[in-house]
Amino acid sequence: MKNCSDTTKRFLLSAKRAEISVLEQLASNCRIVIAVKDMVHELQRERGSSNIYLASKGERFGEQRAQQIESSTLAEETFRSQLKSLYLNNSGTNANPRLLSSITLALQGVDHLPVLRKQIHDLTLSPLDSTQAYCRLVAGLLTVIFEAADIASHPQITRLLVALFNFMQGKEFAGQERAWGAIGFAESHFDNLICDKMEALQQAQSHHFSLFCEFTPPSQEKAWALLGSSSMNQDIDRLRTMIRQLADGRPISSELSEVWFEVATKRIDAMRAIENALTQSLLEVALESVNNAQNEMKNHQKLLEKLFEENAPDGSPLTMLFDPTMPGLYGMHEGQDDDHTPLGVKTKGLSAHRSFYDLLQGQAKHIKDMSRELEDAKRAIAEHKFIDRAKLILMQQWQLSENEAYRRLQKQAMDENKKLAEIAERVVVAIDKKSKPHVING
Repeated sequence: MKNCSDTTKRFLLSAKRAEISVLEQLASNCRIVIAVKDMVHELQRERGSSNIYLASKGERFGEQRAQQIESSTLAEETFRSQLKSLYLNNSGTNANPRLLSSITLALQGVDHLPVLRKQIHDLTLSPLDSTQAYCRLVAGLLTVIFEAADIASHPQITRLLVALFNFMQGKEFAGQERAWGAIGFAESHFDNLICDKMEALQQAQSHHFSLFCEFTPPSQEKAWALLGSSSMNQDIDRLRTMIRQLADGRPISSELSEVWFEVATKRIDAMRAIENALTQSLLEVALESVNNAQNEMKNHQKLLEKLFEENAPDGSPLTMLFDPTMPGLYGMHEGQDDDHTPLGVKTKGLSAHRSFYDLLQGQAKHIKDMSRELEDAKRAIAEHKFIDRAKLILMQQWQLSENEAYRRLQKQAMDENKKLAEIAERVVVAIDKKSKPHVING
């Protein structure tokens, strides 16, 4: 194959090796995502038991909290071990700097968990302060998953990561709802503030679970639908109704905190089964993608060895120079003759050249198709960024809490019958034009 240089051949193989390297890094990221998922779940349980312990002045859930801290510590050890083996033991790691930065920030919070736990044990924190601390740590860990989704370059893996992030975010809001309910019950009364926060958390759950259903495999969407119609979901709905009726501050038995915690925990634990199935699918797809790419690499090498042993006739190579599908002279649309053969190219003796060029084109098409398929999954990531930025804008300009800013966006979306992301984008665009966004009415 005299008309093709050894450099061209080597670059073709280098492109495939680069793809394999990216996929191997994605597989490593997926393992970290699984460790993050497990740690978040344990921290959510620890947050709930700590709330009841604090609100009851240490009289309730002391033993449960101690046991849960042991489970959280085991999950933390697994998380740290995975991080060291995947990122720190390999000096040549090509992990994304944004992902590593988000991991670093989350780790800084994890490093200070012992201080938080001691303050809770000594009853020197309020239930609200404890909740805030755990929520910030969980948010930091969820950012790791969001960054993993944002930098992923494989369509199926990206879709699974987007589904997982939204499911875990919805589950986190379910955990926060459990925490607020535990505070209300343990303090023996509710008020409008707590009830409003719990209602906002229910709406936020609905938003993220809807996105989960859009990107998750059918089997997990079915599992979620079954959970929604289950008896445990009906139990949580009955307790939600009771809480709304108690918004006037009427006293209630603090012992109901354990009932609420148990019912809410059953629902969250059932969500964990979906999380586990989703992360298992994620890891399987990642490993399968690496394996497929490695097999393609072997096939490329075999084909190239065969092609370079052939002697195609001089002066008749099929290359990009005579490919009518490639961009060329502006205004020229006829690049083929009647039998659709590239002009100026003879058809005899083209086997080696055609096969090699087909190999090049196939690899280029593979990358292009993957990029196009990525666009849909990346849309959900972009929308999430718009919502986060819009919340921050409203919080800064009108001195709102994050919850109040989110409620403003939700209300505007409902009033105009538009998607939350559309309203958020409008806020961001308005502020970029240095004018106050219309959405602040409410």
